[in-house]
Amino acid sequence: MNTYDRKRVSKKLLIIVVFMTMCVLTFFPVTVVSASTVEDTITTDDTADSGNNLSGALGPLEFSLNTDEDGESLSATLQILLVLTVITLAPSILIMVTSFTRILIVLHFVRSALGTQTTPPNQILIGLALFLSFFIMSPVITQINDNAIKPLSAGEITQEEAFKAGAAPIRTFMIEQTNTKDLRLFIDIAKITEVNTYDDIPLTVLIPSFIISELRTAFIIGFLIYIPFIVIDMVVASTLMSMGMMMLPPTMIAMPFKILLFIMADGWNLIVGEVVKTFY
Repeated sequence: MNTYDRKRVSKKLLIIVVFMTMCVLTFFPVTVVSASTVEDTITTDDTADSGNNLSGALGPLEFSLNTDEDGESLSATLQILLVLTVITLAPSILIMVTSFTRILIVLHFVRSALGTQTTPPNQILIGLALFLSFFIMSPVITQINDNAIKPLSAGEITQEEAFKAGAAPIRTFMIEQTNTKDLRLFIDIAKITEVNTYDDIPLTVLIPSFIISELRTAFIIGFLIYIPFIVIDMVVASTLMSMGMMMLPPTMIAMPFKILLFIMADGWNLIVGEVVKTFY
Protein backbone atom coordinates (compact mmCIF):
# COMPACT_ATOMS: atom_id res chain seq x y z
CA MET A 1 0.00 0.00 0.00
CA ASN A 2 1.51 3.30 -1.07
CA THR A 3 1.45 6.59 0.80
CA TYR A 4 -1.57 7.93 -1.13
CA ASP A 5 -3.74 4.90 -0.24
CA ARG A 6 -2.77 5.12 3.41
CA LYS A 7 -3.85 8.76 3.54
CA ARG A 8 -7.22 7.89 2.00
CA VAL A 9 -7.83 5.08 4.53
CA SER A 10 -6.84 7.29 7.47
CA LYS A 11 -9.22 10.03 6.30
CA LYS A 12 -12.10 7.55 6.06
CA LEU A 13 -11.41 6.20 9.54
CA LEU A 14 -11.27 9.73 10.94
CA ILE A 15 -14.63 10.61 9.37
CA ILE A 16 -16.25 7.45 10.78
CA VAL A 17 -14.94 8.11 14.29
CA VAL A 18 -16.13 11.73 14.24
CA PHE A 19 -19.58 10.69 12.99
CA MET A 20 -20.00 8.02 15.71
CA THR A 21 -18.88 10.48 18.40
CA MET A 22 -21.42 13.07 17.29
CA CYS A 23 -24.19 10.46 17.29
CA VAL A 24 -23.37 9.37 20.85
CA LEU A 25 -23.15 12.94 22.13
CA THR A 26 -26.45 13.82 20.45
CA PHE A 27 -28.35 10.77 21.69
CA PHE A 28 -27.16 10.89 25.32
CA PRO A 29 -28.59 14.30 26.37
CA VAL A 30 -31.83 13.65 24.50
CA THR A 31 -32.25 10.38 26.34
CA VAL A 32 -31.56 11.93 29.72
CA VAL A 33 -33.90 14.87 29.14
CA SER A 34 -36.66 12.65 27.76
CA ALA A 35 -36.46 10.24 30.68
CA SER A 36 -36.53 13.07 33.22
CA THR A 37 -39.41 14.73 31.41
CA VAL A 38 -41.43 11.52 31.34
CA GLU A 39 -40.75 10.88 35.04
CA ASP A 40 -41.83 14.44 35.89
CA THR A 41 -44.94 14.54 33.75
CA ILE A 42 -46.42 11.05 34.16
CA THR A 43 -48.72 10.86 37.12
CA THR A 44 -50.84 8.07 38.47
CA ASP A 45 -54.48 8.70 39.28
CA ASP A 46 -55.03 6.84 42.54
CA THR A 47 -58.37 8.48 43.16
CA ALA A 48 -60.14 6.53 40.47
CA ASP A 49 -62.98 4.30 41.48
CA SER A 50 -61.52 1.15 39.99
CA GLY A 51 -58.46 0.15 37.94
CA ASN A 52 -55.36 2.18 37.23
CA ASN A 53 -55.51 5.43 35.30
CA LEU A 54 -52.30 6.94 33.93
CA SER A 55 -52.16 10.47 32.60
CA GLY A 56 -49.37 12.87 31.73
CA ALA A 57 -47.67 14.83 29.01
CA LEU A 58 -44.74 14.27 26.69
CA GLY A 59 -43.74 17.77 25.68
CA PRO A 60 -46.73 19.36 23.95
CA LEU A 61 -48.59 16.02 23.78
CA GLU A 62 -50.94 14.93 26.57
CA PHE A 63 -52.14 11.38 27.04
CA SER A 64 -54.45 9.38 29.29
CA LEU A 65 -54.41 5.59 29.70
CA ASN A 66 -57.41 3.86 31.21
CA THR A 67 -57.05 0.19 32.11
CA ASP A 68 -60.54 -0.20 33.55
CA GLU A 69 -62.55 -3.10 32.16
CA ASP A 70 -65.98 -1.59 32.36
CA GLY A 71 -69.12 -2.68 30.56
CA GLU A 72 -69.05 0.10 27.98
CA SER A 73 -65.56 -0.69 26.72
CA LEU A 74 -66.43 -4.38 26.51
CA SER A 75 -69.60 -3.59 24.56
CA ALA A 76 -67.66 -1.39 22.15
CA THR A 77 -65.12 -4.17 21.60
CA LEU A 78 -67.86 -6.66 20.83
CA GLN A 79 -69.48 -4.23 18.41
CA ILE A 80 -66.21 -3.77 16.55
CA LEU A 81 -65.72 -7.53 16.43
CA LEU A 82 -69.26 -8.00 15.11
CA VAL A 83 -68.78 -5.38 12.40
CA LEU A 84 -65.48 -6.93 11.27
CA THR A 85 -67.11 -10.37 11.18
CA VAL A 86 -69.99 -9.11 9.04
CA ILE A 87 -67.59 -7.37 6.67
CA THR A 88 -65.55 -10.56 6.31
CA LEU A 89 -68.61 -12.70 5.61
CA ALA A 90 -70.36 -10.13 3.40
CA PRO A 91 -69.38 -11.79 0.06
CA SER A 92 -70.59 -15.18 1.28
CA ILE A 93 -73.81 -13.68 2.63
CA LEU A 94 -74.40 -11.87 -0.66
CA ILE A 95 -73.89 -15.03 -2.71
CA MET A 96 -75.62 -17.54 -0.46
CA VAL A 97 -78.81 -15.84 0.75
CA THR A 98 -79.77 -13.67 -2.24
CA SER A 99 -80.75 -14.17 -5.86
CA PHE A 100 -77.13 -13.78 -7.01
CA THR A 101 -76.45 -17.52 -7.41
CA ARG A 102 -79.36 -18.27 -9.74
CA ILE A 103 -78.78 -15.22 -11.93
CA LEU A 104 -75.04 -15.78 -12.35
CA ILE A 105 -75.42 -19.47 -13.25
CA VAL A 106 -78.12 -18.68 -15.84
CA LEU A 107 -75.91 -16.01 -17.44
CA HIS A 108 -73.03 -18.46 -17.67
CA PHE A 109 -75.35 -20.99 -19.33
CA VAL A 110 -76.31 -18.34 -21.89
CA ARG A 111 -72.69 -17.67 -22.74
CA SER A 112 -71.88 -21.37 -23.00
CA ALA A 113 -74.92 -22.03 -25.21
CA LEU A 114 -73.89 -19.23 -27.58
CA GLY A 115 -70.37 -20.66 -27.70
CA THR A 116 -68.75 -17.23 -27.50
CA GLN A 117 -66.09 -18.42 -25.04
CA THR A 118 -65.25 -15.35 -22.92
CA THR A 119 -67.77 -12.90 -24.42
CA PRO A 120 -69.28 -11.31 -22.38
CA PRO A 121 -66.37 -11.47 -19.91
CA ASN A 122 -66.79 -12.64 -16.33
CA GLN A 123 -66.61 -9.09 -14.98
CA ILE A 124 -69.66 -8.09 -17.04
CA LEU A 125 -71.67 -11.14 -16.00
CA ILE A 126 -70.84 -10.70 -12.32
CA GLY A 127 -71.66 -6.99 -12.43
CA LEU A 128 -74.99 -7.65 -14.16
CA ALA A 129 -75.86 -10.37 -11.66
CA LEU A 130 -74.91 -8.08 -8.79
CA PHE A 131 -77.13 -5.20 -9.86
CA LEU A 132 -80.01 -7.52 -10.71
CA SER A 133 -79.66 -8.97 -7.21
CA PHE A 134 -79.87 -5.46 -5.74
CA PHE A 135 -83.01 -4.86 -7.80
CA ILE A 136 -84.65 -8.09 -6.66
CA MET A 137 -83.58 -7.78 -3.03
CA SER A 138 -84.46 -4.09 -2.68
CA PRO A 139 -87.74 -4.78 -0.79
CA VAL A 140 -85.90 -7.07 1.61
CA ILE A 141 -83.11 -4.53 2.12
CA THR A 142 -85.69 -1.82 2.82
CA GLN A 143 -87.39 -3.97 5.47
CA ILE A 144 -84.07 -4.74 7.14
CA ASN A 145 -83.18 -1.04 7.21
CA ASP A 146 -86.56 0.00 8.64
CA ASN A 147 -87.00 -2.84 11.15
CA ALA A 148 -83.45 -3.48 12.33
CA ILE A 149 -80.77 -0.95 11.38
CA LYS A 150 -82.62 2.29 12.13
CA PRO A 151 -84.07 1.17 15.51
CA LEU A 152 -80.66 -0.21 16.53
CA SER A 153 -78.92 3.05 15.62
CA ALA A 154 -81.51 4.98 17.61
CA GLY A 155 -81.02 2.72 20.63
CA GLU A 156 -84.63 1.52 20.60
CA ILE A 157 -83.80 -2.20 20.40
CA THR A 158 -80.92 -4.43 21.43
CA GLN A 159 -78.52 -6.21 19.12
CA GLU A 160 -80.31 -9.54 19.58
CA GLU A 161 -83.64 -7.98 18.67
CA ALA A 162 -82.07 -6.25 15.68
CA PHE A 163 -80.63 -9.55 14.44
CA LYS A 164 -84.02 -11.27 14.68
CA ALA A 165 -85.78 -8.36 12.98
CA GLY A 166 -83.18 -8.25 10.21
CA ALA A 167 -83.18 -12.00 9.63
CA ALA A 168 -86.98 -12.21 9.31
CA PRO A 169 -87.25 -10.68 5.78
CA ILE A 170 -84.34 -12.80 4.54
CA ARG A 171 -85.96 -15.93 6.02
CA THR A 172 -89.23 -15.11 4.25
CA PHE A 173 -87.43 -14.61 0.92
CA MET A 174 -85.49 -17.87 1.20
CA ILE A 175 -88.53 -19.90 2.29
CA GLU A 176 -90.51 -18.68 -0.74
CA GLN A 177 -87.72 -19.85 -3.08
CA THR A 178 -86.89 -23.14 -1.34
CA ASN A 179 -88.38 -26.50 -2.24
CA THR A 180 -90.02 -28.48 0.54
CA LYS A 181 -88.03 -31.58 -0.45
CA ASP A 182 -84.74 -29.77 0.20
CA LEU A 183 -85.96 -28.51 3.56
CA ARG A 184 -86.94 -32.03 4.59
CA LEU A 185 -83.54 -33.34 3.53
CA PHE A 186 -81.58 -31.03 5.84
CA ILE A 187 -84.15 -31.29 8.62
CA ASP A 188 -83.64 -35.07 8.59
CA ILE A 189 -79.85 -34.67 8.49
CA ALA A 190 -79.98 -32.26 11.45
CA LYS A 191 -82.28 -34.72 13.28
CA ILE A 192 -84.91 -32.09 14.05
CA THR A 193 -87.94 -34.06 15.14
CA GLU A 194 -90.60 -31.35 15.47
CA VAL A 195 -91.21 -28.40 13.15
CA ASN A 196 -94.60 -26.73 13.47
CA THR A 197 -93.98 -23.52 11.50
CA TYR A 198 -91.32 -22.12 9.22
CA ASP A 199 -90.06 -20.01 12.12
CA ASP A 200 -88.96 -23.21 13.85
CA ILE A 201 -86.46 -23.94 11.05
CA PRO A 202 -82.99 -22.67 12.02
CA LEU A 203 -80.89 -20.70 9.58
CA THR A 204 -78.29 -23.48 9.54
CA VAL A 205 -80.92 -25.68 7.88
CA LEU A 206 -82.64 -23.03 5.76
CA ILE A 207 -79.55 -21.60 4.05
CA PRO A 208 -78.18 -24.87 2.54
CA SER A 209 -81.71 -25.86 1.51
CA PHE A 210 -82.09 -22.53 -0.26
CA ILE A 211 -78.74 -22.92 -2.04
CA ILE A 212 -79.62 -26.38 -3.37
CA SER A 213 -82.99 -25.13 -4.58
CA GLU A 214 -81.32 -22.21 -6.34
CA LEU A 215 -78.89 -24.55 -8.09
CA ARG A 216 -81.70 -26.82 -9.25
CA THR A 217 -83.75 -23.91 -10.59
CA ALA A 218 -80.74 -22.38 -12.36
CA PHE A 219 -79.89 -25.68 -14.07
CA ILE A 220 -83.49 -26.14 -15.23
CA ILE A 221 -83.45 -22.66 -16.79
CA GLY A 222 -80.05 -23.38 -18.35
CA PHE A 223 -81.36 -26.59 -19.93
CA LEU A 224 -84.25 -24.71 -21.52
CA ILE A 225 -81.84 -22.09 -22.85
CA TYR A 226 -79.65 -24.75 -24.46
CA ILE A 227 -82.44 -26.40 -26.48
CA PRO A 228 -82.75 -23.92 -29.41
CA PHE A 229 -78.99 -23.58 -29.73
CA ILE A 230 -78.53 -27.37 -29.81
CA VAL A 231 -81.05 -27.53 -32.64
CA ILE A 232 -78.96 -25.04 -34.60
CA ASP A 233 -75.81 -27.12 -33.97
CA MET A 234 -77.55 -30.28 -35.20
CA VAL A 235 -78.86 -28.61 -38.36
CA VAL A 236 -75.47 -27.11 -39.20
CA ALA A 237 -73.64 -30.39 -38.50
CA SER A 238 -76.09 -32.38 -40.67
CA THR A 239 -75.77 -29.85 -43.49
CA LEU A 240 -71.98 -29.94 -43.46
CA MET A 241 -71.94 -33.74 -43.45
CA SER A 242 -74.35 -33.90 -46.37
CA MET A 243 -72.11 -31.50 -48.29
CA GLY A 244 -69.04 -33.59 -47.52
CA MET A 245 -67.31 -30.90 -45.47
CA MET A 246 -66.02 -33.23 -42.76
CA MET A 247 -63.02 -31.13 -41.81
CA LEU A 248 -64.97 -27.89 -41.25
CA PRO A 249 -65.85 -27.42 -37.54
CA PRO A 250 -69.65 -27.18 -37.15
CA THR A 251 -69.33 -24.91 -34.10
CA MET A 252 -67.52 -22.25 -36.12
CA ILE A 253 -70.32 -22.17 -38.72
CA ALA A 254 -73.12 -22.42 -36.15
CA MET A 255 -71.94 -19.53 -33.96
CA PRO A 256 -73.05 -16.71 -36.31
CA PHE A 257 -76.48 -18.32 -36.63
CA LYS A 258 -76.76 -18.61 -32.83
CA ILE A 259 -75.86 -14.95 -32.38
CA LEU A 260 -78.33 -13.98 -35.12
CA LEU A 261 -81.12 -15.97 -33.45
CA PHE A 262 -80.24 -14.45 -30.07
CA ILE A 263 -80.37 -10.92 -31.51
CA MET A 264 -83.63 -11.48 -33.40
CA ALA A 265 -85.31 -12.87 -30.26
CA ASP A 266 -83.95 -9.97 -28.15
CA GLY A 267 -82.26 -12.57 -25.98
CA TRP A 268 -80.92 -10.45 -23.15
CA ASN A 269 -84.25 -8.76 -22.58
CA LEU A 270 -86.08 -12.09 -22.70
CA ILE A 271 -83.70 -14.07 -20.47
CA VAL A 272 -83.07 -11.36 -17.86
CA GLY A 273 -86.76 -10.51 -17.67
CA GLU A 274 -87.84 -14.13 -17.22
CA VAL A 275 -85.14 -14.84 -14.63
CA VAL A 276 -86.18 -11.81 -12.58
CA LYS A 277 -89.85 -12.86 -12.82
CA THR A 278 -89.02 -16.25 -11.29
CA PHE A 279 -88.48 -14.48 -7.94
CA TYR A 280 -91.94 -12.85 -7.89
